[in-house]
Amino acid sequence: MELYWQQLPQQLVNGLTLGGVYALIAIGYTMVYGILGMLNFAHGEVYMIGGFTGWWVLHLLTRNNEILMNAALVIALMLIIAMGVSGLVGIMAERLAYRPLRNAPRMNLLLSALGVSIFLQNLILTYQGAKVRTFHIASLIPESFRVFHIGSTVFSFMRTLVIAVTFLLMALLTILIKKTKVGKAMRATAQDIEAAAFMGVDVDRIVVLVFLIGSALGGAAGTLVGLLFTQVDYYVGFQAGLKGFTAAVLGGIGSIYGAMLGGILLGLTESLAVTFLPAAYKDVVAFVILITVLIVRPWGLVGERIPEKV
Repeated sequence: MELYWQQLPQQLVNGLTLGGVYALIAIGYTMVYGILGMLNFAHGEVYMIGGFTGWWVLHLLTRNNEILMNAALVIALMLIIAMGVSGLVGIMAERLAYRPLRNAPRMNLLLSALGVSIFLQNLILTYQGAKVRTFHIASLIPESFRVFHIGSTVFSFMRTLVIAVTFLLMALLTILIKKTKVGKAMRATAQDIEAAAFMGVDVDRIVVLVFLIGSALGGAAGTLVGLLFTQVDYYVGFQAGLKGFTAAVLGGIGSIYGAMLGGILLGLTESLAVTFLPAAYKDVVAFVILITVLIVRPWGLVGERIPEKV
């Protein structure tokens, strides 16, 4: 038991790292569901495209294992370009695959989202191949800065970067939602899309903005995970999408703050589970949590229970 207590601080750091990434992915799911009532199952592939975009930026800015500019600027460009490309993919998916079906039954939207997911996955497979792409972070971070210790807890530069960036992005999103006119319009549209349209809100613009923000955050998560685990392939979006969806359901699908909370709790739970169980059971724990929440509290931890229609 003493060994477990010694490992606890390290697992909390690992959990916050994973949880921040899951929260960014979950936000994309929950923002779209909150306004359109659809599950965008292509969101995992948007995350994957963000990872590949970050890899390409690093690849193009590296020559002979040496980066061509300041490392901080390279990381910033990786994140910004990945967010831009992923946001553009999200907008195109909304415009071409979802908007024509907005008034159709929800099953049609769900099938369309699955179609977009398969299309994006095979598009990347065709042009990038099945080979795993490796992030050469040795050119970014000097060896002396890669790891540092606080007591018995090990902090790597990349884990610290992931935690800082994910929580910064969530803070900026919170400010956008709470303090701006656009955020107010988003909240009004999520509450009642028809009433918001009658009050003069440009609903189509808000929907596009939601896909842009949610997809951009997913792209940022893809690049951050690529930097953390140093690799990306065409299939990483599948598992990441499942984890993001689990986090969204755990917190309360449709609630942005629920997505943040659900992602962090899921990451912490997975990391703590590894302390007591073999690492192979980490994913099992995540889906046991999902099943339990769906049975006990299907509206999530902070979601609102919707009354049944008579």
